[in-house]
Amino acid sequence: DSLIKEIKRRDQIYLQYLHVRCKCICPPYRNISGNTYNKNVSQKDCNCLHVVEPMPVPGHDVEAYCLLCECKYEERSSTTIKITIIIYLSVVGALLLYMLFLLLVDPLIRKHDRYTQPLHNEEDSEEMRPQVDGGQARGNTVLERVEGAQQRWKKQVQEQRKTVFDRHKMLS
Repeated sequence: DSLIKEIKRRDQIYLQYLHVRCKCICPPYRNISGNTYNKNVSQKDCNCLHVVEPMPVPGHDVEAYCLLCECKYEERSSTTIKITIIIYLSVVGALLLYMLFLLLVDPLIRKHDRYTQPLHNEEDSEEMRPQVDGGQARGNTVLERVEGAQQRWKKQVQEQRKTVFDRHKMLS
């Protein structure tokens, strides 16, 4: 008797460590609403009689009720879950650190490159001129505002390139 108790105790410890359970989904039966029952039991005990407590039906309806229930044995590894979460958080953390690095270093890199813009022909500058007039660029929608900002940015870049090109001609 004590040996059986010790085995059951060890089984319960083992079951809790591995995160195993038996899940029984029982549909509505007569005037009883459907319900889901979970219990930590071994795979051989994964059935309605061992999992459904308290039994919602009287003794003579237990067999009919249990035939309607669908019981599944589920097992999950907490170690695998922990490792997956650690990897996920590590990747997100690395991406955040990389983003911070770029935010800090990018202005320093761009500061040194302001006079090394590529030179271009006058034909290129004609193609880069905005086709939209100032009144249309001022729209109410976000897309129109973004397009307006993009056109202003292109115009500024074009003026900067023209200035650099003119300076290069004067120095030559």
